[in-house]
Amino acid sequence: MSLFFTYPAHILFYEPAREKSELWRFAVGLVMFAAIYAALSLLFFQVMFSIAGSVPNLVRDIETGRTVLSMYLTLFSFVMMLISPAIVVRILHRRSALSLFGPLTVAIPQFFTVTVMLIALGLVVAILPPWDMGGPLVPNMPFGRWALFLPLSLLAVLVQVSGEEVFFRGYIQQQLAARYRTPWMWMVLPSLLFGLGHYIPAAAGENALTIAIWAGVFGLLMADLTARAGSIGPAIAVHFCNNVSAILIVSMPDQLSGLALYLAPFGLEDAEMLGAWLPVDFAMMFVSWLAARLALRR
Repeated sequence: MSLFFTYPAHILFYEPAREKSELWRFAVGLVMFAAIYAALSLLFFQVMFSIAGSVPNLVRDIETGRTVLSMYLTLFSFVMMLISPAIVVRILHRRSALSLFGPLTVAIPQFFTVTVMLIALGLVVAILPPWDMGGPLVPNMPFGRWALFLPLSLLAVLVQVSGEEVFFRGYIQQQLAARYRTPWMWMVLPSLLFGLGHYIPAAAGENALTIAIWAGVFGLLMADLTARAGSIGPAIAVHFCNNVSAILIVSMPDQLSGLALYLAPFGLEDAEMLGAWLPVDFAMMFVSWLAARLALRR
């Protein structure tokens, strides 16, 4: 008996990658991606520093994300993660960069369908207890100022999550699925890499491994949605709603808090409280995945 679901729509997603799916191309593509991404990111920040270099403590702020400017620079830098695989597939795999999303006529409606479902879910969760996080939420920004920034903030988060999804569920999942039928390759391997990318002991301390496991499981669920839907539209939607909640609504006080309306009453260094809330995050992740699957069936 297979451990995985069947995914008849998945072929819509990886079909454009089949013609140029040799392993050597994939290996070279990863190296190309790393080189292009590093070069473009360096160029991006050099340009930004030349424009805003007079801002005090800008480098330190980017490392912590505690100011509006630093958050915008960090989030919009993920444009480079969108551009880099696009260049790779055009040059090395000889296919359209838009194919990384799956058929756009499918991906775009699915994105909005899942987003509406998750907004409804979020509203339901917001009215249910508990109404705090082990302590009162700390106001971080006046509502009027937050609302003024909100349209650009939403765009910034959308860029960030789209960059990650295009690379991990787009390029890596597509190329592996075009070569291998087993989900162990195209679902599990990219998710392990995604989890590894979120292993940051310097910031998360003793909870770093748990957070990395959370990210790995999240990657598995997004790979499932992508294969089930035939596009990365639903994965972008779930990732977007998750990060809007964690970056724009209630953020940790010590990391990526510059655009948040509220701050949690504990930070990443509070291992006990963070560890107590991680199971809630795991549960919410699974509920969001199930809600997205339900939305796709309607």
